[in-house]
Amino acid sequence: MKIGFLITARLKSTRLPQKLLLDLNGKTVLERVIERCEKVSDIDEIVVCTSTNPQDKPITDIAIKNNVHYYLGSEADVLQRLSDAAKFFSLDYIINITGENPLFSMYHANLVLNQAKKEKNDFIYIDGLPIGCAVYGIRPEALRTVCEIKKEVDTEIWGPLINQPDIFDVKKLEVIESIKEPQLRITTDYIEDYQFILSLFNKFPKNHTPDYIEIYDLLKKEPDLKKINGFRKQAQLNSSIIENINNYYLKNKTQILAVKSKHYKND
Repeated sequence: MKIGFLITARLKSTRLPQKLLLDLNGKTVLERVIERCEKVSDIDEIVVCTSTNPQDKPITDIAIKNNVHYYLGSEADVLQRLSDAAKFFSLDYIINITGENPLFSMYHANLVLNQAKKEKNDFIYIDGLPIGCAVYGIRPEALRTVCEIKKEVDTEIWGPLINQPDIFDVKKLEVIESIKEPQLRITTDYIEDYQFILSLFNKFPKNHTPDYIEIYDLLKKEPDLKKINGFRKQAQLNSSIIENINNYYLKNKTQILAVKSKHYKND
């Protein structure tokens, strides 16, 4: 099975402009994401998936500098960009993270990868990690199905489109209770998020790549660090949008399954 680690990355943020280019202890945010991907076992390709918009050229420059692939795809449709990249690189499975999450859990990424190799689930997600620390496993056939039947174009927040257990083989991996922190933000949406993550990186040597448990232990010892961005809240899809998506899948289940069977015909 050919597995690709696809990093979605753009420079369109208005809340924290150029955030993927910000420095984290000697490397950019995006470079910190790439170095973590390189430490996940049995990955065949690492691909930075950005857009055709010229403003995103610094992202491709970083990919080239770090000897990983890049793919230029749709600006707004993240799922279509991922699907096209998976097809271009002939991937059998996708592990996905966004470029704004430079402290995703490498340990849990390996768990997702091992689960994918074992069962090749349509969608694998992790429950219980801080915001920004989880990765996702996606089967390309499921992605192609969603891209064909969905009505949405802007799919920056896309979870409900594929987390549909009545249609897809969805696998939830639970984080052990002793290290759960689902309300904690370790992502870079706001300047306070960056300041928080920078403070974490500055606690470690420049060439060290700390895994989640090291960050968790650090925050247990220095809980005041959480106050830096503790008041910031994660953007969520409007509940009415989620309801519309769920109703669409419910009402069109037969047709959607027919589309799915077409993409899985060689399975």
